Amino acid sequence: MIEPMKVDDFDFALPDQLIAQKPLEHRDHSRLLVVHRETGALEDRLFSALIDYMRPLDVLVLNDTRVIPARLYGRNPRRSGLVEVLLLRPWDQGRWEVLVKPGKKARIGDELVFSPLLSCEVLEQTASGGRLVHFSYDGDFDDILETLGETPLPPYIHEKLDDPTRYQTVYAKHSGSVAAPTAGLHFTPDLLATIERKGVAVVPLTLHVGLGTFRPVQVEQVQDHIMHEEYYELTEASARMINTRRQGGGRVFAVGTTSVRVLESVADQNGVVRADSGWTDIFIYPGYRFKAVDCMLTNFHLPKSSLLMLVSAFADTTTIRNAYEHAISEQYRFFSFGDGMLLL
Repeated sequence: MIEPMKVDDFDFALPDQLIAQKPLEHRDHSRLLVVHRETGALEDRLFSALIDYMRPLDVLVLNDTRVIPARLYGRNPRRSGLVEVLLLRPWDQGRWEVLVKPGKKARIGDELVFSPLLSCEVLEQTASGGRLVHFSYDGDFDDILETLGETPLPPYIHEKLDDPTRYQTVYAKHSGSVAAPTAGLHFTPDLLATIERKGVAVVPLTLHVGLGTFRPVQVEQVQDHIMHEEYYELTEASARMINTRRQGGGRVFAVGTTSVRVLESVADQNGVVRADSGWTDIFIYPGYRFKAVDCMLTNFHLPKSSLLMLVSAFADTTTIRNAYEHAISEQYRFFSFGDGMLLL
């Protein structure tokens, strides 16, 4: 029986100057706080030192999702002012679930116009406070989106990127996310090649980051939070490699909370993962017993977020609290463009 926990137990004070506004010039020059879960010991390293903690039988699991230009700006002919629409997930036949700001300008039956080539009709309000809309367009929807849409950066980043590709991992492949799997932003092709030369298997999976990952926790009790579903896929080849390596004594290094959530969604009680695709709403918080992940690479997360709860479950709340206090005192950079943390 898991004891009730308050969301406020996962709060902490963070100086604004520690919120990274831009990526470093070199991806793998960020810092890496290494946390030894059994002892609570901490090490201050550079991200490129990750390879020092890996062994030839290990497997590195990456989320190869690609961020789409999911933010659109349009107008409602019935009402004045701009309307911001954030695409969340496709449904069928031109229908999408979206977030709209301000919501009062997107009432059921309204039309939102983005350009002569693209508009949508508001069909209904969703349970999560978003809207279900139907897009009408002249041409290829993806091409129009690439032209009109913007890469949606988190609200705590106040400057536009000079190079939008810096909000993509170097291995991004399958389009569908509205936020980057930021733990993977530190990798370079050279670092990945070095890891593979050591004998570590580098294996992809896909989870399209949506509302489930970045939605604020708005309840008082942790157990009352409901995750929004996100689409995932683990191929037969990836599942086979993960199982083979782990059964041979290797460890699974999951890059980011998104990779963790996929692996834990498809693992049996013995930690064997199966090839699968579908939607997951798994919510991991302290008391959860991990089955498929041995080590986790992650960034530093927002206070009271479901992501902070997940890493607190992987180590424990005291260890993570101490690690965050250390990171703040040592001036680590936080959130999407910030430094990394390796939980061993």
